[in-house]
Amino acid sequence: MILPTSTLPQIGDRITDKSAPPDDSAVREWIRAEAFEHWPELRSWIDEFYPGVFAPDWLYGGKNRGWSLRYKKTKAFCTLVPGYRRFSAVVVMGRAEREKFEERRYVWRPQLFKLYDEAKTYIDGKWLTVAISSPDDLHDVTDLLTMKRPPPSRG
Repeated sequence: MILPTSTLPQIGDRITDKSAPPDDSAVREWIRAEAFEHWPELRSWIDEFYPGVFAPDWLYGGKNRGWSLRYKKTKAFCTLVPGYRRFSAVVVMGRAEREKFEERRYVWRPQLFKLYDEAKTYIDGKWLTVAISSPDDLHDVTDLLTMKRPPPSRG
């Protein structure tokens, strides 16, 4: 039996089964292998460069927003969003981060500053949602996060 397309997941749809937060297996199945390779890579990078700083927390945002994995200490660091066949990181940039971004504006890849320019600015900052589908995208996100909050010194 073929289901109507309205019941099939669309690219970017969120994981909305609220019975339990998704584990890595559920995330891998939902975002697919190509996108999933970057999921553990970014999580490992955060653990390595910010050891013991963040305890990632799964948040359920309702049937439209579904599950997301938030990294936060006192202020939000980033939120990882597993979407159907895609994976994004949300980085909220307050005034200080926006100033730093602007100072380095032409160092960033054109796709990133276009995304930055098009992102809406809210009272708490500019919410930048970066789809991660390549090593370059992952590098953009790690650069943004390092700019937002320099890693603690090791040593």
